[in-house]
Amino acid sequence: MPRNIYKGQTDWNLVGVHDWTSGFWPGVLWYAYEESGDSEILADAQRFTEPLRGVLDVPVDNHDLGFMLYCSFGNGLRLTGDAEYQDFLLRAADSLATLYNPKVGTILSWPAMREKMNWPHNTIIDNLINLELLFWASKNGGSQDLYAMAVKHAETCMTALVRPDYSLYHVAVFDTIDGHFIKGVTHQGYSDDSMWARGQGWGIYGYTMCYRETNDERFLEMAMKLTDKFLERLPEGGIPYWDFDDPTIPNASKDASAAAVAASGMLELSTFMDNAGLKNKYKNAAIKMLEILSTDEYLSKDKEQSFLLHSTGHHPNGTEIDASIIYADYYFIEALTRLKKINSGSNLN
Repeated sequence: MPRNIYKGQTDWNLVGVHDWTSGFWPGVLWYAYEESGDSEILADAQRFTEPLRGVLDVPVDNHDLGFMLYCSFGNGLRLTGDAEYQDFLLRAADSLATLYNPKVGTILSWPAMREKMNWPHNTIIDNLINLELLFWASKNGGSQDLYAMAVKHAETCMTALVRPDYSLYHVAVFDTIDGHFIKGVTHQGYSDDSMWARGQGWGIYGYTMCYRETNDERFLEMAMKLTDKFLERLPEGGIPYWDFDDPTIPNASKDASAAAVAASGMLELSTFMDNAGLKNKYKNAAIKMLEILSTDEYLSKDKEQSFLLHSTGHHPNGTEIDASIIYADYYFIEALTRLKKINSGSNLN
């Protein structure tokens, strides 16, 4: 599966199905099929989705099953109604649920980090996106416990991962004896107190989705607060730096993936606004970012195999800095598809 393209390369660097990004390429193909109706693209979407069945053949301990399997099998089910896809997704949801700790009230992230970092139980903001798999399963033949887990996870993260100014920690660390919050960490950001751009995007997208699935006004308000903070701190160029607090700004790396994730989330958020001013605020802000991502500065065109240039993966680790990354493409295409549906009056889902 494609994952990244570094400067000086033109072709994707590939990873196996157990990489957390493996579901995004099939997801891109499903969106391409949805827009084109092309039978060859459909065949490719099915062909690249099928190997991901192997994700569940290894021992549990994978908090990324939503990213990997809902972006691939989920989009496939939405577009084909394939009953085998539904059965597989129900299995995936049950697997993800095994990581839920009722004492803490969240799904465990990065099990291997417990000993390495001395984190008894940790949860990352990215995990909000994986809750969509649990919500879906609870409404399509799975246990109602999955719904309760997803809601509790989202509630817990509102108090642990969200700072008073509505910026986000990347990681919340919890005690496993009584479940109390120990500390917030920004593992992939500049510092523990900094505002990591993609994390803010995950929050915008995740809490908007949680509102869609629950109609809980607390989640809608949280999505709005996180979005307002993101827009307040956007630089003049309209695309976020990888971390809003990197002291090397304006020479820091940008993150097109953060812009794409946030834009997709903000477009859905706009559809939930009763106030016309707020609806236009969020929709137009998303459109502005998509327009910038569609310029020659960010759109690859024939430069390489990706759609988007200039994303940042794990900057503190020195990996995927100013690279093309597959999830940037996925959320860019999703956002464009959502915008088209909004403009035509179609249902986003």
